[in-house]
Amino acid sequence: MNFRDQFPILNDCVYLNTAYSGLLATDFATWRRVHDENFVALGSAFRVANDSILKETKTRLAGIFGAYIGNCYLVQNFSVGFNTLINGLDRSHRFLILKEDYPSVNYPIKTSGFNFMEVSIDANLENNILQQVEEFKPTVLAFSIVQYISGIRIDPAFIRKLKATYPDLLIIGDATQFMGTCVFDFNSSGFDAVLGSGYKWLLGGFGNGYVFLSDQLKDEVYSWKKDLDLPSSPFLEGRDYLSLTFELGHLDTLNFGTLNEGLKLIEKIGMANIETAAQSISDKARKAFYAKGLLNDEEMNRPVHSTIMSLPLGEHKVAQLNEAKVIFAARGAGTRFSFHFYNNENDLDKVLEVLSK
Repeated sequence: MNFRDQFPILNDCVYLNTAYSGLLATDFATWRRVHDENFVALGSAFRVANDSILKETKTRLAGIFGAYIGNCYLVQNFSVGFNTLINGLDRSHRFLILKEDYPSVNYPIKTSGFNFMEVSIDANLENNILQQVEEFKPTVLAFSIVQYISGIRIDPAFIRKLKATYPDLLIIGDATQFMGTCVFDFNSSGFDAVLGSGYKWLLGGFGNGYVFLSDQLKDEVYSWKKDLDLPSSPFLEGRDYLSLTFELGHLDTLNFGTLNEGLKLIEKIGMANIETAAQSISDKARKAFYAKGLLNDEEMNRPVHSTIMSLPLGEHKVAQLNEAKVIFAARGAGTRFSFHFYNNENDLDKVLEVLSK
């Protein structure tokens, strides 16, 4: 597939900023235009005819990422889903979180009355977590699977082992910077909840997100609603109390339909092929940056890596990258590059050329 045709911005610049926003394919833009033209032409009949988009999107999400569709919910974004989730937990829960994790993860926990403990994010992340699990004895571990500044990714084998060792510990992951970069099977992952927005690596545009729940967490969250009467209105037939809690109001078929188009592209390419391509170019970039002294030994020696990396570049070098039309992001004290399947070695070579000046 010629990605330059589907993503024409790649012909004009070196786009290494998917961690900020994924690209919108030309086919998706065509779909969105037809969607709204039908809305103009059909009025209220349009919604009736297109409501199936939501079920199709949910079915495709669950199928690609190994979740049970009955435990999958559509939400407007990660923050909506995460706040809804933790508000359904008893305030007696004790949270273990990561220092300087994404604010949309930590802020709701810190301000909702939960007891919490923070652990440091560094190359020894898994050991740091395990030590505090043993000492602090949390009931919930909540964190971003991939750190948005450094790109540090949690070892999936560690999560599976942690859950097997501490089966009562609820493990919640923010997958916004992860989902769409690697093959992932939720039901065997060890996570009790995975939530994310679809506008980055899933290429779904803004205004859509997802929530996957394990049976264990589904049984606990909003447990006080289980025995309450559900609305009897015919248009809500078939909805349970969690669907009515997470999937509030009318979901936007344009936003979720765009996510569905992104998922179709992922299916067409193959998630395993996407992982191979993204990891290949990322590994080459990481080795090249390490050779230039821009990454340290601890980062290089971690068992797994994401497609995000942050380099300590000065203002002059950042200006040179901007002049060379390299699109990236400033995050923390570093310059963040993020590689996806549509990036290639020519993109990396252009960055290395600037860094070598």
